[in-house]
Amino acid sequence: MLILSRRPRRNRISAGLRDMVAENTLSVNDFIFPMFVQEGSGAKVEIRSMPGIFRYSLDTLLTEIEDVVAHGIRSVCLFPNYPESKKDSVGSESIREGTLYLRALSEIKNKFPELVVMTDVALDPYSSDGHDGIVKDGKILNDESVEVLVKMAVAQAKAGADIIGPSDMMDGRVGAIRRALDEEGFINTSIMAYTAKYASAFYGPFRDALESAPKFGDKKTYQMNPANVKEALVEAELDYAEGADILMVKPAFSYLDVIKTLKDNFDLPVSAYNVSGEYAMIKAAAQNGWIDGDKAMMEMLISMKRAGADIILSYFAKEAAALLNQA
Repeated sequence: MLILSRRPRRNRISAGLRDMVAENTLSVNDFIFPMFVQEGSGAKVEIRSMPGIFRYSLDTLLTEIEDVVAHGIRSVCLFPNYPESKKDSVGSESIREGTLYLRALSEIKNKFPELVVMTDVALDPYSSDGHDGIVKDGKILNDESVEVLVKMAVAQAKAGADIIGPSDMMDGRVGAIRRALDEEGFINTSIMAYTAKYASAFYGPFRDALESAPKFGDKKTYQMNPANVKEALVEAELDYAEGADILMVKPAFSYLDVIKTLKDNFDLPVSAYNVSGEYAMIKAAAQNGWIDGDKAMMEMLISMKRAGADIILSYFAKEAAALLNQA
């Protein structure tokens, strides 16, 4: 027999011991569940590339949120799907009084006052160009876009949003939104900055959900280059200085090093967006019998916690919560 002073396997010998010495744990409290709202009534439309995820009309959305809350999930992030007929070059529908998205935020907060509601601030759901900012001569205008984004953020705060989520990646938008929110009296409305949002191939299913793919070109002039990590520090320093309350990395699974980098360098909470393509990969592989979907899901989620994420936006949130509640 070997004479060994240390045998690391002793701490792995039983489930109880493994759980006792686990360095990171997942909790239902970690999750924000992204959800989609569309016009109409009685609608529940499955997104083809995201099995198990649906677009809801407002009435069915409120019913679904009841089930989400019953799973112990305490926060949702809402995204709108608008028909092309309501889109224009400057995203006018985003701030129109009585528009679906603002009405949905108000209804959710009225029915679920304790639920933390996060929003999306970007032009692409409302833009006839499909870009996150205003387009002129084939270029995305930064400062003009920020002016619209600020109005959008204030309108969402008035509708009851708890967390504003600028996902557009325009320069200076966090500071401009913070100033506008404070001036309007929304000093307690938080900003979760999409700090390191990469120009990723993993967003495809999300664009199916919103039907908001760019009508031309790509988003590489404003979303980050997947080759870069130091650039994420620059973005984080700016968001921190401009008043962000939470820093986000998107996507999550291919950017665990970026999550760790931000966590190691900033004293703000860090969130990870476990995006649609990451969700779809596991779902597709599981449906083909190539992997155990539940185990792969939980392994992916704990990797984000291990990297340093305090918060995880994930389409798996409800499924993961069900498993955690059984434990």
